[in-house]
Amino acid sequence: MIRTILTLGVLAIGITSVMAQNDPIATRKETMKQVGRANAEVTKISKGEAPFKLETVQAALKTMQDASKAMPDLFPDTTKTGGDTAALPKVWETRADFNGRWEKFGKDAATASAKIVDEATFKAAYGEVTGNCGGCHEGYRLKK
Repeated sequence: MIRTILTLGVLAIGITSVMAQNDPIATRKETMKQVGRANAEVTKISKGEAPFKLETVQAALKTMQDASKAMPDLFPDTTKTGGDTAALPKVWETRADFNGRWEKFGKDAATASAKIVDEATFKAAYGEVTGNCGGCHEGYRLKK
């Protein structure tokens, strides 16, 4: 099962990379949906709504790491408008901070991945990863 999840995740990111060349706005939206789906599964575990499965957690963290590497390149200057983008101008005005947030997100996901071996370590480490989300969603994304 874990191989299937990881394979699908790798394929999705690979397909996303190809799509990015044609439509970076659509690609970044799809990439964020992948992260959202991965996080939703793990959130169920954190709330006790699903049993702890290390494979599920590790697959979600891998999706987050892959997204963190891809996302900075999905905001070229040509995508400041159009495509129903929710990205605020601040993305391009403070590019170093924006890209740094993605880098931190990826590093935190990698660190958590290395630390998490059971439910106890999951509960201790996963919040650091998702704590990154608000910084971008609040400062760089238009609220609809």
